[in-house]
Amino acid sequence: MRFSYLLVIFCLSTLAVFGQCPPEGDQVYRELSADAYKDRMTAAWIGQMAGVGWGVPTEFKFNGRIIPEADVPAWAPEMVNQFEEDDLYVEMTFIRSLEEYGWSVSLRQAGIDFANSKYQLWHANKFGRRNLREGIAPPDSGHPQFNSHADDIDYQIEADFSGILTPGLPAAAVELGERFGRLMNYGDGLYGGQFIGAMYSEAFFEQDPKKLVEVGLRAIPEDSQYHECISDVLRWYGEEPKDWQAVWHRINEKYHLNPDYRRSSCSTDNEFNIDAKINGAYVVMGLLYGDKDPDKTIEIAMRCGQDSDCNPSSAAGILFATLGCDGIPEKYTQALKRDVRFSYTSYSFDELIAVCEKLCREAILHHGGTIKTDDSGKELFCIPEIALTPGKAEQCHTPGPIANSRFSESEMAQITEKD
Repeated sequence: MRFSYLLVIFCLSTLAVFGQCPPEGDQVYRELSADAYKDRMTAAWIGQMAGVGWGVPTEFKFNGRIIPEADVPAWAPEMVNQFEEDDLYVEMTFIRSLEEYGWSVSLRQAGIDFANSKYQLWHANKFGRRNLREGIAPPDSGHPQFNSHADDIDYQIEADFSGILTPGLPAAAVELGERFGRLMNYGDGLYGGQFIGAMYSEAFFEQDPKKLVEVGLRAIPEDSQYHECISDVLRWYGEEPKDWQAVWHRINEKYHLNPDYRRSSCSTDNEFNIDAKINGAYVVMGLLYGDKDPDKTIEIAMRCGQDSDCNPSSAAGILFATLGCDGIPEKYTQALKRDVRFSYTSYSFDELIAVCEKLCREAILHHGGTIKTDDSGKELFCIPEIALTPGKAEQCHTPGPIANSRFSESEMAQITEKD
């Protein structure tokens, strides 16, 4: 009788330490309520929309130079309603593939779905999709031998979904990059998306921007130029914590003006630079120097120039995920249209939120987690901690061999869209 009493006391004390998700053997779990997930996930999408909406008037109009403060557009609440932006609706193609085929959707099926998209594309996306439509299956569709834009920003601006759907599972966000990022990117172009996805995933548990960047770095190979670039930004931030413009000049000198870091850039003869590395650095600049302030984060990421709508979109999405909806100024939400469909998708804002909730639950179960209900009827996600291991190191300027991957006749019959 005394043994049973002590056992009960031990179990209760264990729950007090570990909450509702105690470890099972060596497996440790993180806890996140379903309500908290929905709140932060919703905020992340609003951040993306606000960042791109505010920055779009400046996109590629300030290349190789800082946007003067006088040229920063004034924010208007209607700017959040970005339903025709490619860095939003393209990633919803990937969400749709996960919705239709589940978390085991193959790289080849993802390629077929992307090949059948109807929107206009540019750079790595454009040539990756063209390759797919011509029968070059992934991962070769994103290989530099077939895609001269493989180091460009494309998957980086579309990878938000990978972390939004996998809270506390940055390793899962990295794996999603291996299936969706390889449709169009390779090397640093792929790593940029895995870096962004890992930060989003961790943002559901961590609020310190510097720590989020450090988690993102753990998601990509150390011997890549992308890792070198972001490591430089972190170090220079430590040396100049109050002067973002001083650090901007260091980034520009090394990663824009130095041809050794643009060997796979699609354009090196002008100030235009859509390379993933430098634009990823500008996302990090917004996060580090933004001091967790939404306005400041967006403005700094924007004022760094180049892809100055996509970069603040990524920075704001990650930051807003740490803040949740209650932490977002009303000016970003007051005019949001929740019932308008995103172009080329079947999702309105509210429908997008619903499908993300569904896919998140599936992701947690797929990766060995559980979903519990407490005595009050509220759901709790028990999310397994999975080691974060980067993929293989590769660079577009010294690529590895192709996979000789081609679609079969039956697969080609499923691709109905042609260039």
